[in-house]
Amino acid sequence: MICAIYRSSLRDQTYLYLGKKDDFGCVPEALMKGFGKPQLSMVISLEGRERLASADINKVKQQLVEQGYYLQIPPPVENLLTEHLATDSKAG
Repeated sequence: MICAIYRSSLRDQTYLYLGKKDDFGCVPEALMKGFGKPQLSMVISLEGRERLASADINKVKQQLVEQGYYLQIPPPVENLLTEHLATDSKAG
């Protein structure tokens, strides 16, 4: 299975995986508007790979088969102050 990976021009650390290079027909219009102009990062083969750097390879493969694309978004940013206050209030 070949996969083309595009970086978002609008959102940092956001990537769109496609089953076919430059085939954005399966991607919802609203998603494309929020994603911005796709910038090709790389084309890779998913065959023989056990993992990807920042995405679950099984989920990527499943989404590519089911909907033709996979959207990788960055994890939420930790708010250390909020975590500290929550921990502090439980202790006290």
